[in-house]
Amino acid sequence: MPVEPDQTGYAPLHVSLVANPEAGISTLTGMFDVMSAFAILPTPGRAPDQAPPFRVEIVGLQTGPLQLASRVPITVQRSIAELATTDIVIVPSVVVGPGGWAKGRHPELVEWLRAMHRRGALLCSACSGLFLLAETGLFDGVDATVHFDYAKAFSAAFPEVRVHPEKVLVVAGERDELITSGASMTWHDLALYLIGRHAGATAAQAVARFFALQWHQDGLAPYMVFAGRMDHGDQVISVAQDWLATHFSVVDPLGEMVRLTGLSERTFKRRFTTATGLAPLAYVQRLRVEDAKRRLERTEAPVDEISWQVGYEEPAFFRRLFKRLTGLTPGAYRRRFKVPDFARPRGRA
Repeated sequence: MPVEPDQTGYAPLHVSLVANPEAGISTLTGMFDVMSAFAILPTPGRAPDQAPPFRVEIVGLQTGPLQLASRVPITVQRSIAELATTDIVIVPSVVVGPGGWAKGRHPELVEWLRAMHRRGALLCSACSGLFLLAETGLFDGVDATVHFDYAKAFSAAFPEVRVHPEKVLVVAGERDELITSGASMTWHDLALYLIGRHAGATAAQAVARFFALQWHQDGLAPYMVFAGRMDHGDQVISVAQDWLATHFSVVDPLGEMVRLTGLSERTFKRRFTTATGLAPLAYVQRLRVEDAKRRLERTEAPVDEISWQVGYEEPAFFRRLFKRLTGLTPGAYRRRFKVPDFARPRGRA
């Protein structure tokens, strides 16, 4: 769909925010507000009479009111049948129920997405919006990211897509035209990336300041909660995992599990790795670091003391391990995730 240029000859890029009944409202409306902000935001580096860089519309199968997954209605501004071309397509987060993503429920949308890609559009997903985009087949054999809580279900539904849930933003494709953002609020990173790419770094910085947005520069590993795989069907290993859940801090957890299961050490290691996807030592390390994260969030205990509590006598080794698994030092993790004093409930006088 052509967009009329302003008096300087500049034509804004058309952005299509896709609305469907499974969409989450916060991502959709947040992207709309941020990418439309140039109409109200005096942006350095842009002439006063220059048109905003984007024209954003909510698009869907038909115009009019549409109830989203949260049961909040929004208005679809333009039908996809009216859009022969667009510059940027963004599929916001979708709610994936316990039964997983049902493929084939939106064939017209999927075909329209393919058509827009053929005509040069960028295809972007925020959070779990990749479920719909992946139905196009355009992401097969391509690196992408998705909300880490949906990663297992996504890989089961779309095994050909190389998904990296720990990544904030992945830009792929021959033209860098396949863009995905990870968990929940990383739509901030997607919006700022698109603004920086098409309107410049100064514009992206101005928008970030105006909305108090932050890049998730440390990745998503600090936000991910480790949960060992339990659906493997090996009952002996399940017994070891159940024991380990409350005894991970003992001095020799591997030896204790070997004695508990009655297997040889070599057989135990092989079966444990096959069942859980992690070697026993790596599994123990993840449990210990996960417990350390909760202690950093909820207590004032010194890092050295927490190191000892979770099973490490050498605080230096614990700090290195913590940084390797989370991307942050223990101190930085505490500063980011501890509930600030002003947000704590006050006791009665």
